[in-house]
Formats: sequence, C-alpha cells, structure tokens
Amino acid sequence: MPSAELISAVGLLLLTTDPLGNVPSFVSILQAVPPERRQRVVRRELFFALGIMLLFLFVGRQLTGLLGIRPEAISIAGAIVLFLVAIQMILPGTGRSMSESENNEPYIVPLATPLVAGPATLATLILIASKPGGTKTGFWALLIAWAATFCTLISAPAIMRVLRQRGSRAVERLMGMLLVMLSVQMFLNGLREYLASR
Repeated sequence: MPSAELISAVGLLLLTTDPLGNVPSFVSILQAVPPERRQRVVRRELFFALGIMLLFLFVGRQLTGLLGIRPEAISIAGAIVLFLVAIQMILPGTGRSMSESENNEPYIVPLATPLVAGPATLATLILIASKPGGTKTGFWALLIAWAATFCTLISAPAIMRVLRQRGSRAVERLMGMLLVMLSVQMFLNGLREYLASR
C-alpha cells in the first residue's frame, strides 16, 4: 500500500505540472508543427522535462546545501512560487499562455520547461528531497506523476475536443484553488520550522 508521503508527493507534483491545464497550451504551440511530427515532439519534450526534474530531485538539495540555503527557506520560497503559479491558473489575463511560439518546432522551451518542468515543480522536488527519505519517495512520486502527465499530454488533441476551451479552463481554475491552499500550508510549515529553530 502506498505511503501517505508518496500519495501526497504525487498529488502535489500533479498539481504543479498541471497536465490538464497544459493541454490548451500544448495544442496551441504544436499548431506550427507538421501533424505527422506532433506526437514525436510531445514525447521528446516530455522526456526532456523528466530529465530536468530528475536532475533537480537528485542534485537540487546538494546545490542548495552548497549555497547555505536552509530547508525552511526552500519551503517558504517553494510556497511563494506555488502561490504565484496558482494565481496565474485562477485569474484570467495573468496567464501562462505560451502560444506566441515561433513558427518552428519547439525545443525544450516552452514545452519541457517551463510548462511541465516549471519553477513550482522544481522547487517542490527540492523540498521533497530535503526531507528524510525524500529522494526515494520523490523518485517514485515523480515517475507516477510524469507517467500521468505523459498520458494526458499525448492525448491533448482528443482531450481538447472533449473539454473544449471552457471546460479546460474550469479544470485549471479548480486545480489552481487546490494549489493555493497547498502553498499556504507549505508557507506555514516553513515558517513554523524557522521559528522553532530560533
């Protein structure tokens, strides 16, 4: 049976990678790509995103250690980033639209990062890895969340036909509300740990 930590980490990573919310952006950006190459491009970009996220999971903690960044600072900084991403998900006009892509095939930017492996996801991975046993939990949580993201975004055109723009936007706003609550809780946890350490 999966542990509560694993389930929580998977849920948080799914909220930050936001596969359903990214469906319209992926479909829009890939309009400039020949139809016969779109699936290949999506697969390639998702594997790039996985590589970036694994790098931050395994090396991010050591990097912050070298810089003298405390776990509480990671928690509070991650909470701020999550909150900003959540606001962009909830409020129209502040959006994360990347549809202004060039008239050529996207490469790493903007699909792999920041749409999938964005700052909120990378901060979350560092935070997960900073806890005892967090690297192992984070690894399995990342694989599960990435697999769900992969299946969702590979099916983006079909999902877009079912949800349409309005349905997709409603799902994104709901996920944004959940992310606001998680970011506030993460901020409070970091603040409590900081005050307890003084």
